[in-house]
Amino acid sequence: MEVITTHRNTDFDALASVFSAKLLYPRAMPVLPQNINPNVRAFLAIHKDLFPFNTPKDIDVGDISRLIVVDTNKWARLDGMESLKENTELGVHLWDHHQERGDIKADWSCCDPMGATTTLLVRRIEEEKTAISPIQASLFLAGIYEDTGNLTFPSTTAQDAKAAAFLLEQKADLSMINNFLRPVYGPKQKDLLFEMLKNTKRTKVKGYSISVIKQKVDGHTPGLALVVDMYQDIVNVDAAFGIFKVAKKDRTMVIGRSGTSDLNIGSIMRSMGGGGHPNAGSAMLKAVNPDAVEKWIVELIKGNQQTSVQISDLMSFPVFTISPDTSMKDVAHLLRQRGCSGFPVAEGDRIVGVISRRDFKKVNSEQLNAPVKTFMCTAIIKIDPGSSVAQAARLMIKHDIGRLPVVKDDKLIGIITRTDTMRYYYDLLPE
Repeated sequence: MEVITTHRNTDFDALASVFSAKLLYPRAMPVLPQNINPNVRAFLAIHKDLFPFNTPKDIDVGDISRLIVVDTNKWARLDGMESLKENTELGVHLWDHHQERGDIKADWSCCDPMGATTTLLVRRIEEEKTAISPIQASLFLAGIYEDTGNLTFPSTTAQDAKAAAFLLEQKADLSMINNFLRPVYGPKQKDLLFEMLKNTKRTKVKGYSISVIKQKVDGHTPGLALVVDMYQDIVNVDAAFGIFKVAKKDRTMVIGRSGTSDLNIGSIMRSMGGGGHPNAGSAMLKAVNPDAVEKWIVELIKGNQQTSVQISDLMSFPVFTISPDTSMKDVAHLLRQRGCSGFPVAEGDRIVGVISRRDFKKVNSEQLNAPVKTFMCTAIIKIDPGSSVAQAARLMIKHDIGRLPVVKDDKLIGIITRTDTMRYYYDLLPE
């Protein structure tokens, strides 16, 4: 017997991966975990005749000769398949877009970095010219859209877009997709969000603004991910984490959302036994103290600086500075001579202000002999050398400035400009 299966808390990418794999392995039986996401359950309730499946309780696991695993590479995330881990005669095929190493050893695998696992399977379906129906195309497109944020997440690749285009050509129904991908937000979720906002806390970790909220919930509460999504938007932090304690079951659901690609939520959740992607992830923990979970998250963030390029890699140094007593006339000459748009003003190695070309709009001809300290901006927006390029870009956009002094231990050690960040984002870094 051949079986296709996927991870617990089955989302649309996992579901779409199972049924797209069914087209490539026509003799295989789709087996879904008991625990699937509410919107996926709603879809299956309406379309179960078109997408029939079994649960682990419906089959004899000992009869499985080949296991096709999609959208995960860890045994712990499968449902009812634990006994197969030690079966040396079992054939395993693995389809997965996650790049972190797992413990499933496959005879054959397709594990390219895509925004969605469904993309890998749809690519093969297109190559083999396998016929698909509009409802199949709709499900597959829902899987891609969910895991790529409608092709907007940083993890989205050109292959995801090509797969989406192919599925649209196969008459995928966008209205149906939008209906099932739109999470439910009702009174229960509204009350929970209100309680979270009443207890909002913000803190800085590794230069990121984060908020961790601990909340008790009664029994199964759908839509927790949506609540954390909305919470992060409202409190305007780089990342938000909801720690939801289900008292009666002694379980704790941890859900994370990030607005920056530098802080990899999926990596953090995988460290906690869960999973996810750079912008979103979750984990289910048993018999844990929520306070300890919060400390755990903070420690993981401290060790989770994902970007390989930091401000210290891009900044210019040593920095040309001018003293506070330099005349505006001399500053104007230096700006023309060096082709710069501004300079830091420093006393020794301590920055005391910034002067830019726009500051000269406040200067008339009679004031050119005045010292620069008269016109410089003393509200200094600075950045730490260990910060990410994304953080620098956000500061420049927020404050409409073209350069940031890089400061460590109150000492000016470098400067990063808008041009430096653009070189990074458009892959123009020097070799």
